[in-house]
Amino acid sequence: MQDYEESVSFLGTWGPFQKRVFLLLCLTSIPGGYNILSVIFLLAKPSHHCHIPAQSNLSQDWIQASIPLQQVAGGRLERSSCSRYELDLVQNLSAVGGKPALNWILNQSSVEVLVSSLKREGCKDGWTYSTEHYESTVVSEFNLVCSDQWKQPLTSLFYFLGGIFGCLISGQISDRFGRKPVLFGAIFALSLFSSAAAFAPSWPVFIAFFFMLGMGQITSYIAAFVLGSELFMGSTRVNFSSLCFPCVYMSAMLLLPVNAYLVRSWRHLSLTMAVPGLACLPLWWLIPESPRWLVSRGRFQEAELLLRSAALHNRVEAPYVIFIPANVEKETSEKVESTSILDLLKTANIRNVTLMLWIIWFSLNVSFFGLSFNMSALSGNPFLNYILLTAVELPAYTASWLVAHSFPHRLSCISFTLLGALALLLIQITLDSNPAITLTLVLLGKFGILTGIAVLYIFTSELFPTVIRNTAMSSCAMFSRVGSSVSPYLLHLAVFNQFLPWIIMGCLSLLSLLVCFFLPETFREPLIDTIEQMPPVQWFRWPWASTPPDDGKLAKDQTTAPEICTSHL
Repeated sequence: MQDYEESVSFLGTWGPFQKRVFLLLCLTSIPGGYNILSVIFLLAKPSHHCHIPAQSNLSQDWIQASIPLQQVAGGRLERSSCSRYELDLVQNLSAVGGKPALNWILNQSSVEVLVSSLKREGCKDGWTYSTEHYESTVVSEFNLVCSDQWKQPLTSLFYFLGGIFGCLISGQISDRFGRKPVLFGAIFALSLFSSAAAFAPSWPVFIAFFFMLGMGQITSYIAAFVLGSELFMGSTRVNFSSLCFPCVYMSAMLLLPVNAYLVRSWRHLSLTMAVPGLACLPLWWLIPESPRWLVSRGRFQEAELLLRSAALHNRVEAPYVIFIPANVEKETSEKVESTSILDLLKTANIRNVTLMLWIIWFSLNVSFFGLSFNMSALSGNPFLNYILLTAVELPAYTASWLVAHSFPHRLSCISFTLLGALALLLIQITLDSNPAITLTLVLLGKFGILTGIAVLYIFTSELFPTVIRNTAMSSCAMFSRVGSSVSPYLLHLAVFNQFLPWIIMGCLSLLSLLVCFFLPETFREPLIDTIEQMPPVQWFRWPWASTPPDDGKLAKDQTTAPEICTSHL
C-alpha cells in the first residue's frame, strides 16, 4: 500500500512508538503459544490396568496375577490395559488356597494354578492409572481408554476443528470490526474457556469448551500478526513477523511443560492456562488500532489522530495534512473491491498455485503436529521430551530468518523439508534399538519440517497478489488446521505397525517437496498486485531456477520486504 506508507513516512520505522508497540504485540502471542499444544498434557494417557476392588479380599500375589501379561513392541511383556482374569474365578481359587503360577504343580500342601489358562473379562470395576507423571488427565478422569479410546483423538480433533472455524471467520470479523477488538476478544475467549474447561463435569461438556479454546487460539495469533504487519513498515515488519513474534510464541510454548510438571492435575493446569490471557487484557489500553484498517473503513479522523499521537511519542513533527484527498479516494475505492476464496480458483494459473500450496500446507502440518503428538511413543520423561521438541524451534526460526534474506525461497523450502523427511524415515531403524539416536532424529526431523514451514509462510505471501493475499493466507492456514486435525490419529496407526506413523509423516513430507518443485520462484522478485501478474507455473525445471519477470508486467515493489510470518498456525 504505497500511498499509505508515503503518507506516514514521517514516523520513521523504529521510533519510541514503534518500540513500545513492537514489544507489547509480541507479548500478546504468549496466550496462544502457551495453549497450542496443551492437548499433549491435558489428554495424556497414563499407563493403566483393570482395577481390582479392595473388597475382593485377594492376596497380593493374586492381585498381581489377576492382570494378564501381553507382549508388546520389542518383545517386552506388559500388563494388559483392557482385560483381567474373571474376578469371581480368581476369588474362588484364592479361597481354596490356590497359588498363581506359570506351570501346573501338585503337592501335598497346595495347588498352584496356571493363571494363563483362566477365562478373561473386561475392566468391569474401572481402571487403575499410573501417577508417575500425572495425578490426573482428561483421559484418566473420564476413562477414555479401551472401548472408549476413540474419544481421545476425537477430543484433539475438536480442538483443531475450532481452529478451522476460527480461520474461516476471524478474517471477516477483523475486516469489519477491527484488528484490536478481535485480538483481545480472542485472548479473553482463551482465558474464559480455559477456566470453564477446568470445571467440565463430563466429556461432552469438555470437548465443547475445548472447541472454543481452539478457535480462540488461532484467532488471537492471526489478529496479532495482521495488526503488527499493518502497524510496522520496512525492516521492522520483517523482524517482527519472521523472528521476534514467533520466538516469543515459542518461549510461551516452553512455559507449558514447566507448569505441567509442577501442576500434575489437568484441572489445575487448565486453570493456569487462563493466566497469560488475563495478564494480557490490560494491554488493550496500550496497543493502538491499525491505522491502515481505519483508513480502509473511511475513519480518517481516527487514523490521523492516532498517527499524530505516534508522532508526538517519536518527537517528530507531523505534516499539516497527512492523507492527501486524491490518495484517500483512490485507496478507499481499492478497498471496497471484495474478494472471496473462490477467486483463488478463478484462473488456471492461480488455481494451480493454490491447489499445490494447499497440498503442501496440509502435508507439512500433518508431519509437524504428528511429531508433537507422537512424543508419547518416545522413551524417557515426557516433560523433558516436550521441552527438547519445543526448544529446537529457536534454531529453526533463526535458520528461516537467515535463508529468507539470502537464498531462493523455493529451494530453501525444498532443502529443509527433505532434511526433515529423511530424518523421519530413518527413525524406523533406531526406534527400538537406540532411544538416544531416535530422539536426535526426531529433533532433526522437527527442525527440518518447521524451517520448511517457516520459509513456506514467506513463499506463500509472495506468490499471491495484494488483492487476494490475506484470503490466500487464511485458506492455507485452514488447510494447515485440517492437517493438524488428522495428526492425532497417526499415533493410533501404531496398533497395526509401530513404524507406520513415522513412515506416513516422512512420505507426506516428500510429497510436499515434490509439489514445491513446480511452484515459481519469488526470491528478490517485486511483489505483485493483481491476479493477472502472477508468474506462470513451470512444470519442468531445476529447483534453483528462478522465474523470469513476466515481460515487465510485474508491479513495482511496494515494500522493502514481504509481509511474512513464521509460526505454525
